[in-house]
Amino acid sequence: MEKVLVTGGNGFIGSNLCKRLVNESYEVQVLVRKTSDLGFLSELPVKLFYGDITQPETLKEPVRGVKKVFHVAGLAADWGPYQLFENINFHGTQNIAKAASEAGVERFIYISTVAFHGFRTENMDEDSPVAEKLIPYAQTKWMAEKWLWDFANQTKMQISAVRPGNVYGPNDHTFISKYIDALLSGKFAEVNHGKSKTCPIFVENLIDIFMLAALEEKAAGNAYLATDGLDITWHEFNSALAKHLNLQLPKTSIPYSIAMAAAKLSFFFHGLLKLKKEPFLTPYRINNGGQDYHFSIKKLKSHFNYTPRVNLDNALNQTVAWYLSSKA
Repeated sequence: MEKVLVTGGNGFIGSNLCKRLVNESYEVQVLVRKTSDLGFLSELPVKLFYGDITQPETLKEPVRGVKKVFHVAGLAADWGPYQLFENINFHGTQNIAKAASEAGVERFIYISTVAFHGFRTENMDEDSPVAEKLIPYAQTKWMAEKWLWDFANQTKMQISAVRPGNVYGPNDHTFISKYIDALLSGKFAEVNHGKSKTCPIFVENLIDIFMLAALEEKAAGNAYLATDGLDITWHEFNSALAKHLNLQLPKTSIPYSIAMAAAKLSFFFHGLLKLKKEPFLTPYRINNGGQDYHFSIKKLKSHFNYTPRVNLDNALNQTVAWYLSSKA
């Protein structure tokens, strides 16, 4: 039984990955903090190690005897102090990668992001340039990936990276649960009638890609954009989701310019008042909903003949079923 380590395994993506690994007979170790909510792992036979990627001294034991490390842990948010993102996403990645290399780990799978490519009209691919202005999350995730490719020249450990788009599915309390809450309560509006293209990926499809990055020889030294490969607008996605919820999609729409002005104002006062609670609106969220954010999975198809296993209808059906059961 092959031993693997998942950092951040208690979260949305990490817990779904742990479930898959357990089902495929891996011996799964999970790095969590002492303050972590372990609810998603409560019924999984995984071994917990308490530590923190920002504290190198806590990482030696979790990586001992491990063949593969899935580095999922990170700070994913569109607001907050830059230094916090740098400590977790950049220095934390350096720490766990160095510890894994020293322990003889064979492959390190880094969970990156499409966000550092920014918002453009073309169908972006892995070679598209990094955007000039990035939120701290995207900036530090790119810094970490760039460092990993340099580190790959200094270690025998193979490195792969997966850059997910907008991930959704069961256990997602960060995006889809709040999104459905807004739809059901009527507190929902599209930006520019939802005409912009988006990049959804169902979490099970994302994990399929993680496994390709972990197991396929060709994946070593490569990064892969990960979406469901859909040419889809936000309005089309929202309409499909509303259908599964048996409700009429609200017709409320806000022009991009007005939405962005409101987001900048909200973000400014949030920072000025030093509020700890998440801001209601941010420029990133308006850009995500109001500008094209679309990526090619041509490389995945070329390298692995990849096709998303779960289609949109099935994915939304599973997501809504989870949402309703979580609210019961």
